[in-house]
Amino acid sequence: MTLFGRICTFTEVAITLTTKLAFATKWYNKAQGPIGMSQKIPVTILTGFLGSGKTTLLNQLLESGLMADSAVIVNEFGAISIDAELVVGVDEEILQINNGCICCTVRTDLVTTITNLLSGTKPIRRILIETTGLADPAPIIQSFIVDEVLSTKTMLDAVVTVVDATHIDRWLADQSTGENIAAEQIAFADIVVVSKLDLAEEGRLAKCEATIRAINPMARVLAPIEGRLNVASIVDVKAFDLKNCLAIEPLLLSDLEHEHDTSVISVEVREERSVDGPRFFKWLNAFVQQNGDRLLRCKGILSLTGEARRWVFHGVHMTLEGRPGRPWAGSEPRISAIVFIGRGLDAVQIS
Repeated sequence: MTLFGRICTFTEVAITLTTKLAFATKWYNKAQGPIGMSQKIPVTILTGFLGSGKTTLLNQLLESGLMADSAVIVNEFGAISIDAELVVGVDEEILQINNGCICCTVRTDLVTTITNLLSGTKPIRRILIETTGLADPAPIIQSFIVDEVLSTKTMLDAVVTVVDATHIDRWLADQSTGENIAAEQIAFADIVVVSKLDLAEEGRLAKCEATIRAINPMARVLAPIEGRLNVASIVDVKAFDLKNCLAIEPLLLSDLEHEHDTSVISVEVREERSVDGPRFFKWLNAFVQQNGDRLLRCKGILSLTGEARRWVFHGVHMTLEGRPGRPWAGSEPRISAIVFIGRGLDAVQIS
């Protein structure tokens, strides 16, 4: 092909793509117009890489009272749902989608779950989805735009991404796969919440904001004060903008297969008995020191021998945190459940 031919072909592709973007934006804006929008249920997508603090932010939302008459969908990568167990006791409906990411392997489950919610008799004012830390937001956003039922009855209010100030550089530097999920989560965010600043050095917020702006200059960047965020700044904000998403991923509305990082696995352990605290923590510390580079995330709820309260712990790489949780209920089975997420983990050693 001649140089002129190549230029013509490139120009045709560019014109076609621009036309598609214009049509998609016009169609979406029409579907979400003023009359229809008032009747649609707003949806907030809460995302962020493993251990960034999504569940902590979700609990702050639920405690605030802003989520009254809302449905909350919690997605876990593994078969055991730890995060759903850590959501505060409220009247809102908590739905679980486990054993895969809603951006790929259980994406159909997400659409089915929301469709069932919308067809139910209980009135719903809002839907909030907490994704697994390994989820790419793009296919989730796509579901709300191209699915006939979801696009008719819901509207995306905002994609909120939580970023861990202490680990953002490490996550973004990960080149183990072709797609960097942490970068994708920031790129598609309407709002970015920078967490764990209390654990970071002075001036860290400015550095994090510069990193975020380099990926997504359009996003609002928020920082909690003393660990708490003004949650009214992330719900009912009408921050979602399809044009920004299409600028990042022009093929967002195309029917493309999403490839996931298959090198990441989860190993779950469940014991229907109490465990010896000192012995377990000695083993856990040794395991984390040995596997820290491969261990992306660990979390669990433990029934410790002689303790009336649940023990909750979580970790990112070699950083571990733990605290007493709520008391065990009288009739509640005292089950210990732990999830490890990483690359090349030895399931036999863990179990």
